[in-house]
Amino acid sequence: MATAADARNLFALVRKGIDLRAVRVHVRKPFRFLLCGDPALVAELRALLLSGHDDAVPVEAAACLETIRPEAPVVTNPNEVRAIVFLGRPGDARGADFESLALLRVPILALTVDPQATGSGPATPPEPGTWSEYVVGEIAREPLRGRFFAHLVECARGVEIAVGRNLPVLRDTVAAKLTRDAANNALKVALASAVVDHIPLVGIVLGAFASAGDMVAITGIQVMLMLHIEAAYGREPDVGRTWQLLPIIGGGFGWRTLARELVGFVPVAGIAIKGAIAYAGTIVVGEGVTFFHEHGAHMTKGQAAALYENTKNDALRFARDIVSKIFRR
Repeated sequence: MATAADARNLFALVRKGIDLRAVRVHVRKPFRFLLCGDPALVAELRALLLSGHDDAVPVEAAACLETIRPEAPVVTNPNEVRAIVFLGRPGDARGADFESLALLRVPILALTVDPQATGSGPATPPEPGTWSEYVVGEIAREPLRGRFFAHLVECARGVEIAVGRNLPVLRDTVAAKLTRDAANNALKVALASAVVDHIPLVGIVLGAFASAGDMVAITGIQVMLMLHIEAAYGREPDVGRTWQLLPIIGGGFGWRTLARELVGFVPVAGIAIKGAIAYAGTIVVGEGVTFFHEHGAHMTKGQAAALYENTKNDALRFARDIVSKIFRR
């Protein structure tokens, strides 16, 4: 397993490629969610989305939520709009005319509040210019944390960090999406490296380089993930502060070392194992950073190990499917 010195050396190498300016650009990216429908429900959702700021609500955060009339939407900056939320009581969405809203060519999430109903919603967000209905018992964080918040953040692809920065109630949802995206990228890097190692001529020439390169690349993905999550939680990007989380990076280093060893012993299956460990390790990093910001303390070793094992098993199935497709081709 890797030592702390190994992790520090790797961290120093990765740090050279970290661009804090890019993170700060993401923090300031403009976006808007449009709210319309029942005025009382609009006010409730607006208050919930803006809750959680330490002091008064910043002007730029309040500007991210714009109230409009659904039948005649007048939007300040149409290019910044990422989604429309129509709020109503049972039956309101079915009787609404969404034609004018559809012209804005963004997803329309119709949020119906029904205290008597069980929460429900579609499996995927609506396509631009179309609408889907989400039913919740009340406007509160827990009922909305399921599909509604997840799909609202999904609609904000590319500006997720700014969404978390300005709308604190969405921060854990934003962190979860950033973590999944980073884990998928780590999986692709690991699989590509492992496949190169198993192409006879290319593997002989590039194998050692690929093994070293994927370690740096995956750790870079994990460090950037930490910075992105910290920025979403309202903190200024600071590579130095990630030293607090060095044990997580060290653990990831050890998992990748184990993955390379497994590739050597189990040639084809090892490709999937290497990808799964990169994926699971990145999930643990993201979940660990999110846990730290939510609770003010690190996960216990038992919590991290359980999360890692569950995620690794899921990733193994996914990675094996990808590898089987590669070799069939």
